[in-house]
Amino acid sequence: MNDSNGYDIEDLKVGMTATFAKTVTEADIVMFAGVSGDVNAIHINEEYAQTTQFGGRIAHGMLSASVISAAIATQLPGPGSVYMKQSLNFRAPVRPGDTVHATVRVSEIFMDKRRVLLETVCRVRDTVVIDGEALIYATSSAARAKAAAKNVTTAPSVV
Repeated sequence: MNDSNGYDIEDLKVGMTATFAKTVTEADIVMFAGVSGDVNAIHINEEYAQTTQFGGRIAHGMLSASVISAAIATQLPGPGSVYMKQSLNFRAPVRPGDTVHATVRVSEIFMDKRRVLLETVCRVRDTVVIDGEALIYATSSAARAKAAAKNVTTAPSVV
């Protein structure tokens, strides 16, 4: 693990998993609309949303998918990791009050490039609402050790 309690690339194994859960609130939807500028009536106008195929308001897809980001940033690989790429397949709506459970699973490790491929799945109860995969740049204990050794050997001597 790194100093921030994240997994270094050397600590990861194919099959490792982590889950993060978040209940999507009315406030989350309103704030996301404000921050993103996505004020689509399907998200903020119940009367309109009742006339759609969903029969009521739904959360923004990207708000729901952000729970994946939380799982990656806080759990696996965790602090210090950097998002590089994400594919998303939206399978079912998330409604205000739903709890989204994002699970990430290590599917492939590219040690030489310090990258890890994660399968990503979001569920509400037993329903998959989003799936896809993420490519993440991970921290490395070997790279930190190499940098530390370089700094020690190139530091000016004190006489």
